[in-house]
Amino acid sequence: MPTKKKPDPKPATSPRLEVAAPADKSTERLTAELMIEGGPVNAYVTTLFSKGALGDVSLTESVKALDEASAAVKGGSLAAAEGMLVAQAVALNAIFGELSRRAALNMGEYLGAMDTYMRLALKAQAQCRATLETLAAIKNPPVVYARQANISHGPQQVNNGGAGAGATVRADGPAPAANSATAPSELLEQQHGQWLDPRASGAAGGADPRVEALGKVHRPADR
Repeated sequence: MPTKKKPDPKPATSPRLEVAAPADKSTERLTAELMIEGGPVNAYVTTLFSKGALGDVSLTESVKALDEASAAVKGGSLAAAEGMLVAQAVALNAIFGELSRRAALNMGEYLGAMDTYMRLALKAQAQCRATLETLAAIKNPPVVYARQANISHGPQQVNNGGAGAGATVRADGPAPAANSATAPSELLEQQHGQWLDPRASGAAGGADPRVEALGKVHRPADR
């Protein structure tokens, strides 16, 4: 009895991207730009992972939708990102519920399976919480209080002596020195050509009178 021949499997349709090439660019150049941009590649990956739930999705339309979503984000609208985060949080919460249910069914009899399901459930719960925290940070960005640091790569001088318009700030170099009641210490060699002489004897003063040699009358009788 002749066996019935099985029909050949339907060949998988390879997604094709249709893009109108400008007149001043070759096909190779346009393909390289699309690869560097990253949008078509990510759209292709999305169609592969969504095939089980949505079936075959047009790669060309996916690239167009992705370009529109990217343009909205660049323009300042995060509505699509917020909606995606909400949907992911809901999905993660559903995964947490299902894994928790399976952990409860194995409790008391199959502790290994119960422990595995519970660990996975808690991971899904943690990811759900992180997703909601990210959404909250987008809606209400945290306020950062930073202390101001006065950093200069060159000479800098700040004069706070005056109030209001009298205060001056110089960053190009040191300001001229103001007159001070206390004169700075200076070397003697730098004043009027005078030089220090270590061999000269110091002049006697009230606190340090000159000591004269003792005479015979002042000498002790017993040395």
